[in-house]
Amino acid sequence: MGSNSVIVLGICDGHNSGACLLKDGSIVAAISEERLSRIKNDTGYPYKSVRKVLEMTQIHPEDIEIVALAGKYGHRKEFYANFDWYRTGYKEQLADFANRSKNEQDAASLLGERKDRIAKDLAIPDKKIVVVEHHLCHAATAYYASNWVNNEKVVVLTCDGSGDGICATVNIGEGGKLTRLSQTPSKSSVGRIYSRVTYLMGMKPWEHEYKIMGLAPYADEGGVQKSYGILSTLVEVRDGNLEFNMKSNLEAGYCYQFLREKLENHRFDWMAGAVQKFTEDLLIMWVRNIIKHTGIRKLACAGGVFMNVKANMMIREMDEVEDLFVFPSCGDESISIGAAYSAYSDYLAQHGEGFPKKPIGPIYYGPSYSNEEIEEYLKKNLGRQFTIEYREDINDHIAELLTHGKIIARFNDKMEFGARALGNRSILADPSNYDQVRELNMAIKQRDFWMPFAPSILIENQEELIENPEKIRSPYMMQGFRTKDSAHKNLASAIHPYDFTARPQILEKNYNLSYHQLISSFFKLTGIPGVLNTSFNLHGEPIVCSPLDAIQTLKNSGLKHLAIGNYFVIKK
Repeated sequence: MGSNSVIVLGICDGHNSGACLLKDGSIVAAISEERLSRIKNDTGYPYKSVRKVLEMTQIHPEDIEIVALAGKYGHRKEFYANFDWYRTGYKEQLADFANRSKNEQDAASLLGERKDRIAKDLAIPDKKIVVVEHHLCHAATAYYASNWVNNEKVVVLTCDGSGDGICATVNIGEGGKLTRLSQTPSKSSVGRIYSRVTYLMGMKPWEHEYKIMGLAPYADEGGVQKSYGILSTLVEVRDGNLEFNMKSNLEAGYCYQFLREKLENHRFDWMAGAVQKFTEDLLIMWVRNIIKHTGIRKLACAGGVFMNVKANMMIREMDEVEDLFVFPSCGDESISIGAAYSAYSDYLAQHGEGFPKKPIGPIYYGPSYSNEEIEEYLKKNLGRQFTIEYREDINDHIAELLTHGKIIARFNDKMEFGARALGNRSILADPSNYDQVRELNMAIKQRDFWMPFAPSILIENQEELIENPEKIRSPYMMQGFRTKDSAHKNLASAIHPYDFTARPQILEKNYNLSYHQLISSFFKLTGIPGVLNTSFNLHGEPIVCSPLDAIQTLKNSGLKHLAIGNYFVIKK
């Protein structure tokens, strides 16, 4: 390591735990614990992730200047085992209010345990560990990764279910510094309402909210309004306010019993449509108030609520909004990055320096494997029921097979960070072949029948497929877009079949040259500048990380073709 390099290790030890390494303000490695433990949305101290980011970068614990821990308040691992505590109402709210002092003492005690665990694991002094407030972590990811650091003023928004007692903040980013204008306490959380509706509909909170978003367009407008009327009694954004506000004495975290009683006999699609529209309407009102108050029309956003690509689309389409940046995979899986960013910013300020302008680019922060390593995995783990061939023209070969209706898993180079597959740990198909949706769902992904897949499209040809007149960049699948008539045919299997919106990865050549070459080859063969891209995993499992994960997924699914490095594997 260079003598002047400043290394910051960021750690998230809550749900969606993970670790990242920041070197002189740039992310050099980041990974979620689930990819290594193979436990979806894994929780607790990320032992494996910490080891992996150090191994990948050949950095030793003694090289680390600061360890940044995300979040002042946390929970023990067993807290995340189930969601029985979601089944609460006003009676539980009163009881918890009476126990608030004890709860705060427990949280303070747990913070000491969390810090001690880090110090022991890394054999570092406690003084190297700093704790960064949850929503400051989210804000730091949005601001320091944007193109606006040390350039111009930007509004930085965070919104999620809850973190350190807060569910939303409004900040101004200017000159490398964040200044908070307002914060909303968790009792008025729209994210908590969305997750309670998710749970009420028999799905898993903090994981399946995207299924509610996908179901919403199918709902009848009249039914949506009936369910919307119930939700609208809980939280509002008042004219001119920068916060969300309660409309009754019932806090958002205790609304489950209320929703269960009031929404009984409401159709499932009404509820999905209502909570989606309710969220969009509140966010639009909030953003409108913020822009009117600040006069700033560029937004940088993070927090779990901004994983909702439809809501992001509605915000981007507002007349008041000039530009929108949403940090990739901006749920709690990324707050280890935000903690590192924030701690590094403070370090620079103490030394009289400003944060360097290093906007985020490609987010392939995970491990990669050489062809030699891949060959060893294939030899050890595949039997005679598979054929294996080495191909220098692997991308052209994939493109050719896609035109013949083949579904191909692609494992290549460094693993992408976060919840969205961006070509290196992806399953690919011809986006114009709608018949393949059934095969993908039944044999491989086991997704809910109403859920759409997504496309990867070439940035230079985006005008043929999507509505993006402002040319807003979206390389991370974090925003929804309306599609053009040509996409209804050419991307039939990779857009929402009811409202024809898409969640595209708008691929720039310098972000992933190999993947760009593959799609370009498919374009030459078909005239379609995109492919269907879904994550390389079985339903309910994390995206694959290692060659062994890829091989096991091939074996345990209806997949028949795997492109792994320069090797092409066929299941006989």
